Amino acid sequence: MASKLEVELEVKSSAEKIWESIKDSATIFPKALPDQYESIEVVEGDGKSAGSVRLIKYPPGSSPISTTKEKFELVDEANKTLSYSVVDGDVLKYYKNFKATLAVTPKGDGSLMKWSCEFDKASDEVPNPDVIKDFAVKNFQDLDAYLLGVA
Repeated sequence: MASKLEVELEVKSSAEKIWESIKDSATIFPKALPDQYESIEVVEGDGKSAGSVRLIKYPPGSSPISTTKEKFELVDEANKTLSYSVVDGDVLKYYKNFKATLAVTPKGDGSLMKWSCEFDKASDEVPNPDVIKDFAVKNFQDLDAYLLGVA
């Protein structure tokens, strides 16, 4: 049975700016967040729509996860929501299934970002993916700071 983790984070950047950056993450994340991403390569599709597959490489020694391959399951422009499943890589050593959803909604002058994941542990000894949740929160905080600095 799948377990779920969720986190909400308020950021100062507009929902539109955050959403566009997330859609263009293959280009923006390695540049804006070099301590978190070595590279993001689009291996199928355009990297921005459902069915696209991306290979993400993390900097050596930054975590026990060195690569992840993600497939976009849903990209909903109107609601600024996307979902992806991990289809290959180190995450699957720990979780049989891992699917995440990100939604960006306007809130005042900034945005509210909601990130959640559903997962099935590979074994009972595997902890909940709190480290992945914390990584996502750091990503959003650092992306917000980057966008505010660039603006």
